[in-house]
Amino acid sequence: MAALKPFLSYFYRWEKEHPDEVYLRQPFGETWEEYTWAQTGQMARRLAAGLRSLGLPAGAHIGIVSKNCREWIIADLAIMMGGFVSVPFFPTLRSDQISEVLELGDVQALFVGKLEGWEEMKQGVPKDMPIIAFPHYEGNSRVTEGEQWQDFLSRFEPLAGSPVPGLDSLFTIIFTSGTTGTPKGVMLRYRQPAELVRMEKEEDLLRLRAGENSLISYLPLNHIAERALTEVLSIVYRAQVSFVESLDTFAPNLQAIRPTFFFAVPRIWTKFHLAILERMPPARLRLLLRLPVVSTLVKKKIRRALGLGRARILITAAAPMPDSLKGWYRRLGMNIQEIYGLTETCGGFTMTREWEDATGTVGRVLQGAEVKTDPETGEVLARGPWFMDGYYKNPEKTAEVFRNGWFHTGDSGTVDEQGFLRLTGRVSEAFKTAKGKFVVPAPIEWAFAGNPDIEQICIAGLGLAQPIALVALSELGRAKERAAIEQSLRETLDAVNRKLANYEKIATLVVTRELWSVENGLLTPTLKVKRNELAQRYGRHFEGWLAAQEAVIWE
Repeated sequence: MAALKPFLSYFYRWEKEHPDEVYLRQPFGETWEEYTWAQTGQMARRLAAGLRSLGLPAGAHIGIVSKNCREWIIADLAIMMGGFVSVPFFPTLRSDQISEVLELGDVQALFVGKLEGWEEMKQGVPKDMPIIAFPHYEGNSRVTEGEQWQDFLSRFEPLAGSPVPGLDSLFTIIFTSGTTGTPKGVMLRYRQPAELVRMEKEEDLLRLRAGENSLISYLPLNHIAERALTEVLSIVYRAQVSFVESLDTFAPNLQAIRPTFFFAVPRIWTKFHLAILERMPPARLRLLLRLPVVSTLVKKKIRRALGLGRARILITAAAPMPDSLKGWYRRLGMNIQEIYGLTETCGGFTMTREWEDATGTVGRVLQGAEVKTDPETGEVLARGPWFMDGYYKNPEKTAEVFRNGWFHTGDSGTVDEQGFLRLTGRVSEAFKTAKGKFVVPAPIEWAFAGNPDIEQICIAGLGLAQPIALVALSELGRAKERAAIEQSLRETLDAVNRKLANYEKIATLVVTRELWSVENGLLTPTLKVKRNELAQRYGRHFEGWLAAQEAVIWE
């Protein structure tokens, strides 16, 4: 059995054994600045000494609010080395939101980094809170408050030794996104990621070998998926981490990095899918893939065009990925493995293995964890050694999700005889129509995933005689004539409705004028649809759209 130890101990090993090997890479245009394991360690040690000079008590909570960059990981390492607890936040928070989580998390100092909205956000930060500002990144807010990164580092000698936190010491508090009420702070001790690492090493699910991997970091590091699959894995497996400069440079940065391990949420995989179809119509692609020699060349060309020519491991997580999309990638020779879990479960507890046919499922339970469904409600219940201890200072909410030793995920599903978990939606998302029938929206939405003209869809219908669907068109769809789009949507609607019970059939598809994004509040920072926000924004029109009795309506 693999040893159980805080993942910080791996960092000390690489700092000592591979001091001159590059760990962190930050792009500035076409120039990449690189930090070795030794350089990263020296900065983190200086920073840790500086944090200790602030007079904070041992175990004090220190916040990080920034887009992904090298300083994010260095700051987190310093917090660990100094014996403190990191409390990271989404970089898109408004002033009222950061004020709330700073208070809820008992944060006593704050790292402020690569942000676009600091001028507004800072109104929610207490005036007397110690701030350490990351170096300024062009195109982002200039943070003039508090201590400046280089000045602060230069004042302190590097922390000596290799202080390792105890397994039962608190590692981090990760706040849920708060889309359904007050954010809850998930408490993870060093034991939880250590248990997850031990399980992964024993099962060898990701086939990682120390020093052989290149990762790209672009999804929010304060989210458990990116934290586990980028920060923790890079430290445990001595993997190089390269960051993305901005959303606009994502594609060229990915091309330059050519990661060996690539993780993306389903929305990103959908965007790649649509980008390929924009260049190569579906009928032509299907034809080329049927030609033996040409097929191999086309698959290689597509992978290289995406920047995934070297990628040995492809992962999706954070939201269920439609089977139709996974199947499309499999036809290109890209087997995307799915991980299912939540912040409360320190990441995943089921996974699709590369060698198994897991169609329609999110894989089998990981070694050491258990999963079952509630016989009355169908809710997925799980437990495992890497699950959270609870919500910070919120025993009532903790008791709501942990009952009789089992964590209640909020998702509904079934487990088959082979142990594969099939998700059927969110328990809380099911709604009752005017006919008194419950409709579960997620599986219906997944059925629309095969239409490349649709980028996002949300089924609604609480209290309506029949459900309706809100649709945001893809770039491919927006480039078409309205008549062609309407035909495409009608055909998909008819095909989907044929497989649904009468009370589930979608009465109309409503094409919204506005695209759904994080900026307009219709997507979470991890690119999941905010159903409540959509219902609030469009709800007053639902009855009228339904009464129009048209298959496709344009807002």
